Amino acid sequence: MKYRYWVLILLCIIAVITYLDRVCIAVAGPRMQADLHISPAAWGWVLGIFVFAYGVFEIPTGSLADRLGPRRVLTRIVLWWSVFTSLTGFASSLSVLLIIRFLFGVGEAGAWPNFACSISRWFPPSARARVIGTVLLSTQFGGALAPLLVVPIQTRFGWRASFYVFGIFGVLWAVVWYRWYRDYPHQMLSVPKSEIDEVGPRPASSHGPLPWRIAIRSRNLWCYLLQAFAYFYSGFFFLSWLQTFLIKGRGFAEKQLLLSALPFLCGICGNLAGGFASDALVRKLGLRWGRRAAGAGGATFAALALTAAILIAHPYWCLFFLSLTYMGMTFIQPNSFAVSIDIAPRYAGVASGAMNTAAQAGAFSSSIIFGYLVKFSGSYVIPLIPMVLMFLLCAILWLKIDATEQLIPEAQTGTLKKSC
Repeated sequence: MKYRYWVLILLCIIAVITYLDRVCIAVAGPRMQADLHISPAAWGWVLGIFVFAYGVFEIPTGSLADRLGPRRVLTRIVLWWSVFTSLTGFASSLSVLLIIRFLFGVGEAGAWPNFACSISRWFPPSARARVIGTVLLSTQFGGALAPLLVVPIQTRFGWRASFYVFGIFGVLWAVVWYRWYRDYPHQMLSVPKSEIDEVGPRPASSHGPLPWRIAIRSRNLWCYLLQAFAYFYSGFFFLSWLQTFLIKGRGFAEKQLLLSALPFLCGICGNLAGGFASDALVRKLGLRWGRRAAGAGGATFAALALTAAILIAHPYWCLFFLSLTYMGMTFIQPNSFAVSIDIAPRYAGVASGAMNTAAQAGAFSSSIIFGYLVKFSGSYVIPLIPMVLMFLLCAILWLKIDATEQLIPEAQTGTLKKSC
């Protein structure tokens, strides 16, 4: 088996662990709110403070991936978030939980930019969307496993025990990653030259950070960032409020939360289909319209499915359409990460970090707004309506994104190098 597929396996494993740790708090949410006496509005801040810290540190840590390489940076990230996963189980009050969740977000920031950076160095351009889709679908395995593991653990040992256990997984992974992985294929002596040649020429050094004064003038970049804000405003519901919504908004019992694995199983299909569809559409329609069609199609599908979930009161049918909504959202993700490499091949870490920062801004807004809409309306359904509008906005924005338009064209990059 080619060495790059071992890289893919390691990335898939840590992607599973990432969502196990993230979704753990969503599944434990109803018990934690009751035990620590946290209101819906305050719980929105518990969820939001994580993504705020995560978003703020995405770009700096993505830039570190470009300069120092994913081997060292990703090892630090995984060790940090594993420690704070376990510390979540020691929270004794709202204030302590907020501090832990903030530091958790600081530590986990940059994980996905490091994934993108590693993929850009180990895989040829023609396979990147499929590879990203494969890593992303692995996150859905983590999301699907979380309720299946957390509910039995917290039923028998309490909600704190699940956080103690999950923190161990990341530490074990970090040891293997640091000992085996190298930042480029040519740095691993056992990788044959034929495989190195398949990946393609190694991008020349960027000689410094992304020149933001040039990049921020790009209308293309702003559309790209805004679509990430829009789709993850809606998508973060599944990582934060889903289980609370099912119990308090649709009358599920705690034991029935095992069914909350369904959206993540559909997310596996969405990520896998999104990656393959994006590459297939690129081959058929070209890079510009291929990426556009995949992004706009996924967002439109999600908007229609979420509308059905809002209109249907039956608990199981509502969950079914919510699952389809999540499948549409996850269909977008591989396409979105692939575009970060398309438009900034020399700055894959920082470009994907900027996109993910915009996505976390959407997640932060969503988690806070959801809690306050519940507080003022007394309904867990009303907060879903803005999510439909955000998916529609995302579809419109995708039709304006041009994946062939690089942030820093080759000629301009050459000029920048000479001036260094």
